[in-house]
Amino acid sequence: MDHVPALEESLKKVIGPATAKVMAEHLGLHTVGDLLHHYPRRYAERGELTQLSDLPLDEHVTVVAQVASARILGFNAGRGQRLEVVITDGSGQLQLVFFGRGIHKPHKDLLPGTRAMFAGKVSTFNRKLQLTHPAYELLRGGDPEAVDAWAGALIPIYPATAKLESWKIAKAVDAVLPSAAEAVDPLPDALRDGRGLLPLPEALEMIHRPRTKADIAAARDRLKWDEAFVLQVALARRRYADTQLPAVARRPADDGILTAFDARLPFTLTEGQQKVSAEIFGDLATEHPMHRLLQGEVGSGKTMVALRAMLAVVDAGGQAAMLAPTEVLAQQHHRSIVEMMGDLAESGMLGGSERGTKVVLLTGSMGAAARRQALLDLVTGEAGIVIGTHALIEDKVQFHDLGLVVVDEQHRFGVEQRDALRSKGKQPPHLLVMTATPIPRTVAMTVFGDLETSVLDQLPAGRKPIATHVVPAADKPHFLDRAWERVREEVTGGHQAYVVCPRIGDETDEKAAAKAKKAAASAEDDAEKRPPLAVLEVAEQLAAGPLAGLRVEVLHGRMAPDDKDDVMRRFAAGEVDVLVATTVIEVGVNVPNATAMVIMDADRFGVSQLHQLRGRVGRGSAPGLCLLVSEMPEASPARARLGAVAATLDGFELSRIDLEQRREGDVLGQAQSGVRSSLRVLAVIEDEEVIAEAREEAVAVVAADPDLASLPQLRTALDALLDQEREEYLDKG
Repeated sequence: MDHVPALEESLKKVIGPATAKVMAEHLGLHTVGDLLHHYPRRYAERGELTQLSDLPLDEHVTVVAQVASARILGFNAGRGQRLEVVITDGSGQLQLVFFGRGIHKPHKDLLPGTRAMFAGKVSTFNRKLQLTHPAYELLRGGDPEAVDAWAGALIPIYPATAKLESWKIAKAVDAVLPSAAEAVDPLPDALRDGRGLLPLPEALEMIHRPRTKADIAAARDRLKWDEAFVLQVALARRRYADTQLPAVARRPADDGILTAFDARLPFTLTEGQQKVSAEIFGDLATEHPMHRLLQGEVGSGKTMVALRAMLAVVDAGGQAAMLAPTEVLAQQHHRSIVEMMGDLAESGMLGGSERGTKVVLLTGSMGAAARRQALLDLVTGEAGIVIGTHALIEDKVQFHDLGLVVVDEQHRFGVEQRDALRSKGKQPPHLLVMTATPIPRTVAMTVFGDLETSVLDQLPAGRKPIATHVVPAADKPHFLDRAWERVREEVTGGHQAYVVCPRIGDETDEKAAAKAKKAAASAEDDAEKRPPLAVLEVAEQLAAGPLAGLRVEVLHGRMAPDDKDDVMRRFAAGEVDVLVATTVIEVGVNVPNATAMVIMDADRFGVSQLHQLRGRVGRGSAPGLCLLVSEMPEASPARARLGAVAATLDGFELSRIDLEQRREGDVLGQAQSGVRSSLRVLAVIEDEEVIAEAREEAVAVVAADPDLASLPQLRTALDALLDQEREEYLDKG
């Protein structure tokens, strides 16, 4: 029988089936290696009593404190008993409560003066913070060695769950720590020595059982390098493999459709658009597939850059496909591209240009005849450009010669979907990924590391900045009245407005109702227990109240596609004054005459989402106005977030704020890869330097040895850290 490497050993064998089962179910830890890489979240110091004054409500916490008092009280007319223990750390007090038969052991253990670690979920009772039936571990008396282990210089506090306290995880780590000596070191010796990094076994030992703070710092430095370097090697190998793939070089003709299109543009491209176009055209002219990420601020003209790239490919005899995340957006792109191209989009039609091509739309809700014609135009090559939703990916969609795939708002597509479309070319087509969500440089290097990056950060000439204000509806209700007056003023001035709500409001949808209830229950303010505001209800109230007499319509995701398109068409044509919508309008919707937006319950949206929504106004020559309505109290984190959005129009700055407020795993495409984030100590914002340096080192290593034949340990670590699903995720990125 083969010997199982120590780090691949099942936890069941080492720490017992019961604890192993809880670790697998609640923490996703299955092997000795998994547990060794489950690092402490922080460390409590001997003699240091954790601050009790700022404990987070509704969160599971571990605290080190001293018992101040303990007393047994009767309740329920003397029929029941409860033990109340007050613990202190000098900064504040916390009440512990034990009921019924569960009071005897803590009553014996938790005498005044006793120090212990306590773990439980923070709740409130009579306006006081408390832990009900917390688990605890005494930090004095008994076996001196055991005390030392717990109350040692630095007590590791692990990410824990209600089912498994931090100290139980610590005991399990003690059982597996000897196996750290067998950890395979992925860093090449020259890199490790050159940067003065610890060997991996030593780093694992130190992160779990540090003697000093310097031990923790040295261990973290080393472990960050592991994560950054292994991930960057995987990405560098993808980029290298792509350079080995064949592709058809696509160079625009001297006097083709692109030249004709450029000649009729009523404006000059911005410097940024010209620079980015040059980068894209350079890539298209090579004989391996382009892999480029185009990120641009809301309204910076990404669609224009993408359209020119598509026209260049059509010039070179190929076809281009643009994949949009929603039908509303696919129809919007189709409409605006046909408008921009004029008769160049009417090849084969009366009055069409002889240098033109056909631009077809393909979505799931099209009628059978229109769909048949679109499919025919694609397979014959009659249509040079197709814009569609995931309907483009279906097997029956065949291209004559697919040369370029443009993916809009990439983060909304699963990797399999993108891959299916790319496989429709005779040779791998060129790929341009667009996003209006600004991505900090390090995230781009980490998430989109197999793509070259282009950034559009200039707004087209004539665009006015958008004024953004927070409307505190709870503190100052008259501010909300004024907001509706401002909407009326914009409409009277010949403009239009959006009102955005977090949900639709048709409660036949039980999921929406449950979601609303959950959102209300987790609201930050105790007084705020109402469900999120809904499109259908708000539209009705506005039409009957503050916006009576205006043409108010609704738009949301559960409407029939034709109805959605009809509302958007009429709004774009100026036949609707106020559109009350969900975030279906978040991306790509372009109505230059819309100048005002009111976002209801704005605190329920993320920072980047608010920035995206705001980008729907101020798209013409008139200035834009965005009002963020919130019922949250002024001191709440939610209001601070809204204040940040109101304070800057810089999407890159906002994306940093957004990232700092979210878990790293969300950023690394966890939803797309279906696996836990492999980042444990690396923080993509703080560790910018490590990521940039790791990328350089990785590129050098892969260039010298693409198969990593001389680095078997790195190869092993790559296989372990980037499990199969994640490899596929990177593979298809």
